[in-house]
Formats: sequence, structure tokens, C-alpha cells
Amino acid sequence: MDVRLPESPGSSGDNSSEQATVLEDSTFAFPEDIFGCTALLIQQGLRPTTRGGHLVVDEAMRAQFGDTFRPFRALRIRRNELEYPAMPDDAATYDEVREALSDAGQIISAVEKLLPHLGLF
Repeated sequence: MDVRLPESPGSSGDNSSEQATVLEDSTFAFPEDIFGCTALLIQQGLRPTTRGGHLVVDEAMRAQFGDTFRPFRALRIRRNELEYPAMPDDAATYDEVREALSDAGQIISAVEKLLPHLGLF
């Protein structure tokens, strides 16, 4: 995953609108991960249902492939917190977005390596 982030807040670059876009995106990094992890299940002939959805994908990834997919849970939980905030002013920080994108990149890399080696379950 090759993502170019804007300069961090307070830097000399003039890209404040681009920074705002990154920080306002409450689903940063998560969609790629859920699609990638779901692809691993589908490749094996498995399909997560809408009931249990992302939690089932999370548990299946960790059960089958171990700690490589550990960051997926944190991304899933944080995305949910931002999408359905308990506190109206809850927002992702720039550093949080940067870390999430890094974690997502590692997960997608693992998916790309695993996918060709999986057969039907």
C-alpha cells in the first residue's frame, strides 16, 4: 500500500485542506483491510455473513494466520468509534491516521502474500 500523507500539522507546507481531508476521514485505512481479509476467506470458499460481519472476519484472520492480523482488530474498533462516536468531538489525530495507514499496509501485504497459497477450506 503506497500512501502519501500530507505534511504534519504545523509544518511549512501549504496543504491545510489536504490535511483536513485526511483527518476528517473516519474510515481511514479500514475498507482496504476488510476487503483484503474477506478476500482470504472467500478464496477458501468461506463467506462472512452480515450477522457478526467484521468481528467474524477479525476472529477468523487471527485464528488462521495469527498475530500478523492483530492490528485489524484495533482498526476495526477505532473505525467504529469514529463512525458512531460516543463523544461528538471524537476525531482521529494525524499520528493515528499515519499509524493506521502503516498497519493497513502491513495487513494488505500479508494478504497479497497469502492469497495465492490458499485453497478451498
